[in-house]
Amino acid sequence: MKIEIRREPVATLSAYAEIPIAFEVSEIFDVTTESHGSQFTLAARRVAVPYVKDYDANSGEGPLQWSRRFDLSKWAFFSAFIDDARVGGAAVACETPGLDMLEGRRNLAVLWDIRVAPALRRCGVGAALFETSSTWASAAGCGELKVETQNINVAACRFYARNGCILRAAHRGVYPAFADEIQLLWYKNLTFHSTVT
Repeated sequence: MKIEIRREPVATLSAYAEIPIAFEVSEIFDVTTESHGSQFTLAARRVAVPYVKDYDANSGEGPLQWSRRFDLSKWAFFSAFIDDARVGGAAVACETPGLDMLEGRRNLAVLWDIRVAPALRRCGVGAALFETSSTWASAAGCGELKVETQNINVAACRFYARNGCILRAAHRGVYPAFADEIQLLWYKNLTFHSTVT
C-alpha cells in the first residue's frame, strides 16, 4: 500500500472535510500531575458505556469553518491518497493572529487537525501525515510543533507519544460543554528535524 501525501490549497477543504474525524471512546486517560506540574501520568480506564466523539459536530469547529475564524494564508494543508483515493488529511498553522494556541510565538506551529479514514487508521497514514507536517513546520522556521487533544482520545495520545511528542500541559475546565474532558497539550521538538529545501 503506497501512501502519497500532497500539499493542497485551501479551496480543497470541502473534499478534506469529507474524511471523518469521529472515533469511539471506549477508554479515557485519568491524568495525574507530578513534580510541581511538569510531569504527567496517564492511566487508561475503560468507560462503562462507549460513545462516539465527533470534533466536526462541535459548532464552528469543522474544516469549512476555519476560514471564517482565521486567516489561513500561513497554513499548510496536506492530504493522503492511496490509489488516488483521499484517505486522510492534516492542517498545520503558524503565524496566525488570533490563534491563541500559537502562544504569540513565531517559531511555533500547531497541528490544527489530523484525520484518517476509519478503515485505514493504524495503517501508517497518520504517521505519514504527521511526518510531512513536522517537516513543513521545520522548513517554515518553527522549532516546535504543538498539538492539542483530550484525555478521551487515548489513541491520539498514544500516537503523539510514539511520534516524539512530549506532554507538557493538562488543563481541566477548558471545555464548558464537555466538563469532564481534560485538555492535553503535546509538543514535538523540531530543532533536529530534517527539512525540505
